[in-house]
Amino acid sequence: MDRYGVIGDPIDHSLSPVIHHQFLFEANIEGEYRKILIPRSDLEKGIQMLRREGIKGFNVTIPHKEAIIPLLDEVDETAIQIGAVNTVVYKNGKFIGYNTDGYGFIRALKTVVKNLTGMKIAVIGAGGAARAVYFSLYKENVERIDVANRTIENARRLIGKYSPENFSEALSLEQLYDRMGNYDLIIQTTPVGMYPNVHELPISLNCLKKGTIVFDLIYRPLETEFLALAKKKGAIVENGINMLLYQAARSFWLWTGIDPDIESARKKMMKQLKGA
Repeated sequence: MDRYGVIGDPIDHSLSPVIHHQFLFEANIEGEYRKILIPRSDLEKGIQMLRREGIKGFNVTIPHKEAIIPLLDEVDETAIQIGAVNTVVYKNGKFIGYNTDGYGFIRALKTVVKNLTGMKIAVIGAGGAARAVYFSLYKENVERIDVANRTIENARRLIGKYSPENFSEALSLEQLYDRMGNYDLIIQTTPVGMYPNVHELPISLNCLKKGTIVFDLIYRPLETEFLALAKKKGAIVENGINMLLYQAARSFWLWTGIDPDIESARKKMMKQLKGA
């Protein structure tokens, strides 16, 4: 039996097993995909354990996406540039790290807007997910990408890694609030508003203009308070479901060489989310 999984802390909330068990079923592969709790302080021991178990591949979630990089045998160039790994493949005796978050994000975003050329974009957050989003958008011929974060220095660090002068600006959340009407697309990459803290907001939307696209990477709940308020303001809203599915499908392809159909996995996942 082929073994796969997802590591993180916390990990109970993950819906990755629902998706990947469906992918395995559809591909007629005898395998299992499990949640693996590895505390931050035990990451190195956890990776050694996975090597001993003979796992064929695993996903990586909070808080390990950055810390895992020096513990791997090889890291794909895109993951190096992003500075975060969310997928590990076991191949020829080596653990090789990849990042499928950026791929999943762009695929999901293009279900809402086909052409990103010339768009003015604000990203909320400066963590691993924000870096994947920024890096993937940077290659899409957008006009500018500003990054707003509670700690502005982290936003400056993210921007400094990728962008030429005058392409991006690091903002405080207060500055983003004042300029919110300037953007065509606002992407919320932080865990603020995630279950169980569903009433939290990363920023007020009082200055949001009608018709802005608002993308919240959270998928639990399906509609965060942030998205609900954006919808009331006349925004076009998107949650993290499609991104989760597309990045998962890319991970599955890296492990198996099979490009799965996401629709059956979507039905399984939505059934679980609505029953939760």
